Amino acid sequence: MADQPTQEQIAQWHRWFAIECNNRAWSLAAQTARTPDDDREMRDSAHAAAYHWGKIGAPINTARADVALAHVYALLGDGAHALQSARQSLDFFTQNESADWDIAFAHAEMAFAAAVNRDAALHAHHYTRARELGAAIKQDADRKIFLDELAKIPSQV
Repeated sequence: MADQPTQEQIAQWHRWFAIECNNRAWSLAAQTARTPDDDREMRDSAHAAAYHWGKIGAPINTARADVALAHVYALLGDGAHALQSARQSLDFFTQNESADWDIAFAHAEMAFAAAVNRDAALHAHHYTRARELGAAIKQDADRKIFLDELAKIPSQV
């Protein structure tokens, strides 16, 4: 019988898969053209990342996984799931001490989910908050990344 992996090894594997799946989901999300198979892989990768973070990550990792899920579901046109994940991430980042860019991204994903759901009022509120918070991100590199991503979200519904 083979040796059983240690809890430390299992935790390392969960961390590795969480990072790899998260990066794969965002890489596919960044593509301007995806096949139906790409869309499925993007969704599955985001869920796999969330699963693995849920096993070994801190609550902030789960909240960031919710940001990815919200983004993926919005890209896929699934407004209900996008809104659910975006709300979960926003709840976490507004109720806990969080990085400026985490809060900005949570509002951006709320705006994206609202756009998919054609909820103009919700979109306007969160898009405005995302834009304001994004402009105030202290680190230049983080601010640029955020503003580049915000530019991909519809500014009006």
